[in-house]
Amino acid sequence: MKTILITGATSGIGEQLARDYANEGWQVYACGRNAAQLQTLSTMSENVMPLQFDITDLASCKVALDKLDPKPTTWLFNAGDCEYLNNGVMDASLIQRVFAINVVGLANCIEGAQGNFAPKDHLVIVGSIASEMALPRAEAYGASKAAVSYLARTLAIDLAHKGIKVSTVFPGFVKTPLTDKNDFPMPMMVTVKEASKAIKHGISLGKSHIYFPKRFTWILRLLGSLPYSIQQGLAKKLIKDKQ
Repeated sequence: MKTILITGATSGIGEQLARDYANEGWQVYACGRNAAQLQTLSTMSENVMPLQFDITDLASCKVALDKLDPKPTTWLFNAGDCEYLNNGVMDASLIQRVFAINVVGLANCIEGAQGNFAPKDHLVIVGSIASEMALPRAEAYGASKAAVSYLARTLAIDLAHKGIKVSTVFPGFVKTPLTDKNDFPMPMMVTVKEASKAIKHGISLGKSHIYFPKRFTWILRLLGSLPYSIQQGLAKKLIKDKQ
């Protein structure tokens, strides 16, 4: 039986991935902080094994992830959070909260799990297409996901000689409890089922970079390749259009 570990499995994309992999016969370690939701997942399928811990606590990550039996061969690090700044007013505590989960939390999980890594394992790290281009109000979220993208791409280089593959996921807008809080237009939004399907397909093909939805992420990647002055002009236009 194939085994996968999924962080952030109590809602959104992570929850859907846990359900889908379990339904396909995979053994799933569903990780999160919400004990009630983890219990719901575990009662849904005997293939789901709940792991409750806080990814911002390195000691908890090590306790939860250091000794797993059976050991996963696919490690899907999906947990994340999002907060926005307003009008360019800096809020260092907000930045710290977002980075603590999206960047340090990811590092905590990898450190806690790395003693289990073996050749032919596959690490899948969920970033965001927001890392490809500076967007209004995304000083915290976008910067954290840019750090995630860099971290993942660097790990892909450094772990290759160990036979460990690293993939980075770049989602566009996905309808989740997190995006439900957004108060701005979210073009080409997809459902969590569509997101899960795209991620699972990319993993099955061994893709190093998984982008979806294709058209939206292609547009953002194209815009992100333009000179910074042009990108800033387009971003400023987004702000004016909203006003």
